[in-house]
Amino acid sequence: MSDKVRFTAMEDGTRPEYELIAAHDAANAACQADRVLGWLRQMDGDSPYQVSRLQHSLQTATRAENDGADDETIACALLHDIGDILAPTNHSEVAAALLAPYVSDRNHWIVRHHGLFQGYYYFQHIGQDPNARDRFRGHEYYDACVDFCARWDQASFDPDFETRSLEHFEPLVRELFAREPRARY
Repeated sequence: MSDKVRFTAMEDGTRPEYELIAAHDAANAACQADRVLGWLRQMDGDSPYQVSRLQHSLQTATRAENDGADDETIACALLHDIGDILAPTNHSEVAAALLAPYVSDRNHWIVRHHGLFQGYYYFQHIGQDPNARDRFRGHEYYDACVDFCARWDQASFDPDFETRSLEHFEPLVRELFAREPRARY
């Protein structure tokens, strides 16, 4: 990039400089699907599970598709653990932040909370409360998150499950990140 802003503090920027930044940001956003697909491919490595993290994500999306979920929900099922690449200890929040401008409030909430809701299946084995999710009981998306975890997420560690490929789901990822992002400040 040859053009650069002149300011060294944001308060000193001008309209043309912020237009330059906006154009750069738009070009960067246009490559978002490629970056996300690359991150998914990075998840195809060694894992203590019987499947790689990529295979888990593909199984989750395949199960969602088999159940007749809409395309956005299938894409969220595929991407629900994408945060593992950057922040394994709070992967749900990272994945939700990535998806927030492109998905419904419902799917955003499910992705954001799925890590806690998955705890229902294993927290008792690591000294935590498996019912920790119950603090959200009564929330409008509580049952949807329970369902997401029960039907798709917690069941997707099976090396014998017939799983669709990343190439199968790639058009959903591209469509999702081609949407006009909405601000969520």
